[in-house]
Amino acid sequence: MPFIETDIAGLLVFEPNVFEDSRGYFFESYNENIFKEQGIDVRWVQDNQSSSTYGVIRGLHYQLPPFAQSKLVRVLRGKILDVAVDIRKGSSTFGKSYSVILSGKNRKQLFIPKGFAHGFSVLSEKAEVLYKCDGFYNKENEAGIIYSDAELNIDWRIPAENAVISEKDAALPTLAQCTNSFVFEN
Repeated sequence: MPFIETDIAGLLVFEPNVFEDSRGYFFESYNENIFKEQGIDVRWVQDNQSSSTYGVIRGLHYQLPPFAQSKLVRVLRGKILDVAVDIRKGSSTFGKSYSVILSGKNRKQLFIPKGFAHGFSVLSEKAEVLYKCDGFYNKENEAGIIYSDAELNIDWRIPAENAVISEKDAALPTLAQCTNSFVFEN
């Protein structure tokens, strides 16, 4: 199977089979049957794409139930550090973060189930990020955690003087102060 389990339940790295020859490459970035074999049975309803320059840190974002979203994140061009934080109350890994380098070159993807905050930092000059969501965006139910929360202690691999943060993201609360109704279900 092209999935790598992480040390956080439900969070998976997907490495598609890539076929390369003198013409270039081909791979299936998503195949419903392969994901179902892994126990991931989602219906993707929205694709989001962003372009960012070096030093941009986006996140940590999530949507509250009933508008929570699972995501499948990949990079078309460039390189990012993709980060997911377990915010499911009752989980043995509550508050733990996981990070992975996603790039246009390595073609890895991160599957992030509901109950996680998500963000990324741009490590290349520019990065184009595409992610699938199994729920529609709902502004009234968006929430987040500040990227610099000392309790999370995430190394975004960007020097502080080079970090580019939106006003909205800079005003997010800490994990201890955030609005969160996710509960771990085993």
